[in-house]
Amino acid sequence: MGLRAPIIAGSVASITGTAATTAIFLTAFQNLGATKAQTISMVAIMLVFYGALSIALSWKFKQPLSVVWSTPGAALIAGSALPGIGFNNAMGGVLIAGVLLALTGLWPWLGKLVTSIPKSIASAMLAGVIFSFCVAPFAASATYPALVIPVIAVWLVLYWLAPLWASPVAIILAFTLIGFDRGLQVTSSDWLISLNFAVPGFSFASVFSIALPLFLVAMASQNIPGIAIMKSFGYEVPFRASLVTTGLGTVVASFVGGFVMNLAAITAALNANEQAHKDPKKRWLASVSGGVVYWIFALFAGIAVAFVFQTPRELLLAASGLALLPTIIGAFSNMVEIPGERLPAVIAFLVASSGAAFFGIGAAFWAILLGLVVMQLMKLKKPGTK
Repeated sequence: MGLRAPIIAGSVASITGTAATTAIFLTAFQNLGATKAQTISMVAIMLVFYGALSIALSWKFKQPLSVVWSTPGAALIAGSALPGIGFNNAMGGVLIAGVLLALTGLWPWLGKLVTSIPKSIASAMLAGVIFSFCVAPFAASATYPALVIPVIAVWLVLYWLAPLWASPVAIILAFTLIGFDRGLQVTSSDWLISLNFAVPGFSFASVFSIALPLFLVAMASQNIPGIAIMKSFGYEVPFRASLVTTGLGTVVASFVGGFVMNLAAITAALNANEQAHKDPKKRWLASVSGGVVYWIFALFAGIAVAFVFQTPRELLLAASGLALLPTIIGAFSNMVEIPGERLPAVIAFLVASSGAAFFGIGAAFWAILLGLVVMQLMKLKKPGTK
């Protein structure tokens, strides 16, 4: 089988993962008020970072360990109302989230604390935050039917035939149609990539609206499922090394306008299954190949950002929403899995989807808090009962 199979598997994983999620990250950074230059820098530096970390971890432990950015975390930022936080304070929240991830690797009890939050509540929070994204394709179809309806149709057909390709193909088709219709242009300056340094700021809101939700989402929606998926293929993921590496990488990235990094979940299976190599001991080559592909993609960060900055917001949200449909399907399933937790989960979902912010703290934090309070209330004995 040689190198052909792992190179193909790693390339497919990197291409599908990047194509399906980049629009979400660009929307998130627009929501934070990032400039075009800052956004280009973010995309390029993140692709370089998780390409390097994927190669380093896979090489050292001889396992197909893939490091990616936190897509649910980006959706959380993109779908949240974050008044007055600002880009630098947002980077402070990213930095704190990175520290928490590293501490989780050093002290596993922190990971146990995260897993003690019921899956239904965490999933409800995530579903609520991305809900507005997921309805965006259908809302935009009324305003831009010729651009959106064909994309939805392609997504549905591919989700039935080849689910892995549904989101990336649909998003590429969306931007192709938008490009022809809106006359999107790429100039020579869009090829230029400059490193934009940031000075992370810290505020009450950046901790509770950004840092804690990003940490919880990275653990609950990416790291824990990613470790479970790898275990299903017979790999024991080096928990401490993976969490410390991605956590410290996130801390460093925050100084150059980066984002949270974590283990891959869905795309991890592409590098870990027998299609990557019949010999499990050689499948790590797939993640290394994928890391190289990420580096190649980094060269084209400016072009992707140029398209996004010329795209109407409704169409950008529609493209991002299609990529998040599988995420919200899984979140809804987790919400209602346990009958006794459905009411607290639904309340958490409604709070998160409302976008309500109190004391400068976003809805994601209050959704988890209120969901936990309601869950504990439901466990109390009713008055007059023994």
